[in-house]
Amino acid sequence: MLLNMSKTIKLRKGLDIRLVGEAEKVLVELPMPATVSLKPSDFHRLTPKMVVKVGDHVNAGSVVFCDKYNEQVKFVSPVSGTIKDVVRGDKRRILEVVITTDGNQVFVEHGPKNVAELSGDEIKETMLANGLFAFVKQRPLDVVADPAQTPKSIFVSAFDSAPLAADLDFMLHGHGADFQAGLNALAKLTTGKVHLNVNGKAGVDEIFAKATNVQINTIVGKHPAGNVGPQIHHIDPVNKGEFVWSVNAQDVAIIGRFFNTGKFDAHKIVALTGSESIHPKYFKTVIGANVASILKDNVKQDGDVRVVSGNALTGDKIEADGHLGFYHNQLTLLPEGNELKFVLTKGWMGPGLDKFSNNRLMLSTWLGGKKRYRMDTNTNGEERAFVMTGELERVFPFDILPMQLVKAAITNDIDGMENLGIYEVAPEDFALCEYVCTTKVNIQDEIRRGLDIIAEECM
Repeated sequence: MLLNMSKTIKLRKGLDIRLVGEAEKVLVELPMPATVSLKPSDFHRLTPKMVVKVGDHVNAGSVVFCDKYNEQVKFVSPVSGTIKDVVRGDKRRILEVVITTDGNQVFVEHGPKNVAELSGDEIKETMLANGLFAFVKQRPLDVVADPAQTPKSIFVSAFDSAPLAADLDFMLHGHGADFQAGLNALAKLTTGKVHLNVNGKAGVDEIFAKATNVQINTIVGKHPAGNVGPQIHHIDPVNKGEFVWSVNAQDVAIIGRFFNTGKFDAHKIVALTGSESIHPKYFKTVIGANVASILKDNVKQDGDVRVVSGNALTGDKIEADGHLGFYHNQLTLLPEGNELKFVLTKGWMGPGLDKFSNNRLMLSTWLGGKKRYRMDTNTNGEERAFVMTGELERVFPFDILPMQLVKAAITNDIDGMENLGIYEVAPEDFALCEYVCTTKVNIQDEIRRGLDIIAEECM
């Protein structure tokens, strides 16, 4: 890699939400969870076709289901065990496949493969056949990538800027060989570059600093600087008819581990965070793990607690005995926010010494400092008229008009969405917009619905 090829991107818009409960850099290795789950809802627009049935035994790496409309794309078990249940919802839609672990990891053995000796087509076929392609997402649409397309570039973000985000330097330290093998494999899937984007506000672990076969870019700014959305927008933007792929940094290491060992080893590190955690720290577990062992004796009992798989802005609410999302590296524990607040102290007339504000409306914002806040899930109001306010533009680091794009999505205006940049964005890119917007509109849901319309009408 030539150093003069790298870029430094400074984002002037965004917002860092300072929450209580950052994970201490202590790693706890957990035993194999009692159950794991694969949830088709984690792979948007996927219609699963089951390959196994309840009672079947599977090994780690055995195919569980595939994409009904593209059977090349397979999804495999992260553990060895028995298919416990196929949970179905309305119209027999598959909601999740639950696997009971047998305690010992027995892998489907393939043998190590030297990435340097494989062609791009061979790497793609290997990834498709062994469940690795599920880690690859594409823009536009923010779905599992279409293997029939060739991306003009691939993006890997080496940091996360979300509230209480996990430290990827800590999580991947010592896994340089697997991470580099994953990068080498991805580099053969594109005619363009693999962009590895690092945090310009902090030191970078050598696993990222010494990575080869990539273009290393430096990103400086507030959240969502760590999201691949603004990174793609400012480095290699997506136009209609083009495709850009992205892979989570931990998943790059899982891909590389497969090529180095010949096994689908789905171990990953998850950060337990949030104000309602007694001892927030890092845990080594597997993809889709039951979270009960992580939460055991680690949840404050002084009120209702919401367990979120993912971060506070984009994660999914799960039960205390639920399962991690496929792409999630974080568990967040937040107060449910269903307690009444006295109007003169904790309500809208209170001084706001303990409240976080983006608009400098609370006394806490005038006192300065880096105070962290215990924030609950209460929206503090109902949905109201969606009017021009300028709030969204202050936290949205794209050269796109966010308010107009959201309105186009709400009104099913296909031409408007195309002209305003729908091909570049994903719901997570609007998470901050949803947070600061006083109208309480579920903006991420509206953008997802708009992307679905584009998929059906324009792709």
